Amino acid sequence: MRIEPIADLTGFDALVVSPGVPLNTHPLAAAAREAGVLVIGDIELFAQARVDLPPHKVVGITGTNGKSTTTALIHHILDTAGVPARMGGNIGLPILAQEPLPAGGVYVLELSSYQIDLTQSLGCDVAVLLNVTPDHLDRYDGFDAYAASKARLFAMQSAGQVAIVGTGDAASAGIAAKVPTERLTVIPSDVAMDQSRWPSLKGSHNAQNAFAAIAAARALGVGEEAIAAGLASFQGLAHRMERVAERGGVVFVNDSKATNPESAAPALGAFARIHWIVGGKRKGDDLDPCAPYFGNVVAAYTIGEAAPLFFDLLQGRVPVVEQAVTLERAVAQAAAAARAGDVVLLSPACASFDQFRDFEARGAAFRAAVEALS
Repeated sequence: MRIEPIADLTGFDALVVSPGVPLNTHPLAAAAREAGVLVIGDIELFAQARVDLPPHKVVGITGTNGKSTTTALIHHILDTAGVPARMGGNIGLPILAQEPLPAGGVYVLELSSYQIDLTQSLGCDVAVLLNVTPDHLDRYDGFDAYAASKARLFAMQSAGQVAIVGTGDAASAGIAAKVPTERLTVIPSDVAMDQSRWPSLKGSHNAQNAFAAIAAARALGVGEEAIAAGLASFQGLAHRMERVAERGGVVFVNDSKATNPESAAPALGAFARIHWIVGGKRKGDDLDPCAPYFGNVVAAYTIGEAAPLFFDLLQGRVPVVEQAVTLERAVAQAAAAARAGDVVLLSPACASFDQFRDFEARGAAFRAAVEALS
């Protein structure tokens, strides 16, 4: 059956779209604006339905990097503490596809900037912003507009609700400065925590993620013992600093979700001797955010569309650079060169779409290549 395009949206209450619909270019979005019709998404439908749900709280987590891990960690801590909780939004099953919680439950929502753009009335009891670095700029009129999208999570809050905001970058720090201090908890850029008891939370970026999760759990009334137990038992997420194998004392780590240099940098800071697999569909012309950690890189193996550029960029900055082109070849070269105590790290600093369907497919290919090693 052919569905004719909608030319006139006059009289519609709202246009409900997927977060993947680009509001800056899609003709339906333009038609809705012309007709004065709200363009919303599933999170706004959830927000409007809250009045009919049993009494509950909502935690919303956003940020360019780290939001999936922090969302899953908060959910896990609540589960460990025996608090009924649902996790959704930009992770796992859509929140509208899940059964409502009983009274006293907590909805933990990962929120992309696209989802926030489509949301008008979600007043999070606890709102978390981890960081804001350049990303998705094809959807925004510059970086400031992207940062403003993230900041709207706090604009939807009301008095008494808690804001937890990172200060490790200028944009996040600027947003933190505008949040009323009586409800603000700041995530320091130099968090120092004992991570030795948290096997799946290594690296400075995960120290900040853990700090945010601890602050959120405390705001929700979770006790310190349950928080500690949750941090220790958290298993992490696939494709995010995921330890996939150890062979002859060499550890293989899948960080395929690191799709920009800012998210790859903390992984490079987490290990002392790294064979770094880097490349894919690049989002910029440099690896500058990673540069402070080049001293940890024993060798780099560049792959994908960015392979030639990154090969040139890394020459003379790390001891060895190989233009591997394919992920399979990079794994084989890295495994042959690595010795006990080294880490073979896939942290591509690029999108995956030049060679793979998505970052999950890239991570699965890395695992398969490791398993195929003789």
